Amino acid sequence: MEQRPAASTPLGEGIHSINARRHRPALWAFMVVVLAHWAEHVVQAIQIYVLDWPIPEARGVLGIPFPWLVTSEWMHYGYALVMLVGLILLRPGFTGRSRAWWTAALIIQVWHHLEHLLLLIQAIAGSNLAGREAPTSLIQLLIPRVELHLLYNALVFAPMVVAMYVHTHPRDDEAATMVCSCAERRWEAAT
Repeated sequence: MEQRPAASTPLGEGIHSINARRHRPALWAFMVVVLAHWAEHVVQAIQIYVLDWPIPEARGVLGIPFPWLVTSEWMHYGYALVMLVGLILLRPGFTGRSRAWWTAALIIQVWHHLEHLLLLIQAIAGSNLAGREAPTSLIQLLIPRVELHLLYNALVFAPMVVAMYVHTHPRDDEAATMVCSCAERRWEAAT
């Protein structure tokens, strides 16, 4: 029985498409989701450190009308999983230096995802790490949760931004290997 190449399956074609002709819109759609999540964490930090709100009341923007969002380990895990899947699915479209930066973001997100999985397991089991009152991640034993999530999001976001910049402004050798049209051609040399 002859196997078809992955790209000839509907899933393979979709993955190829988002890393070729649809890479730019897929990246920007993914970045909108990432930025919206990042904004929630920044608003929460402003509520705590600038407005001096108590931590339980500092719920970002969406957490004000929907307070369960802040305490739902399922929601937090779901977002960590969306981030992980997005980073994996969009990675084949990157080449050279941009791929290295994107891979760095992916590796950090793998750890971030594992931390959220640990939190979710504790919430489901009703038994928390180190006898704490609430589900607790490993690094949260050292860094409080609000600050830790700001740190994780910054550590994933920073290499993503570098990857996207380098990807849209490739060197000639990198541009030659790209299968997408993400590279910006602002101007050509006059000669």
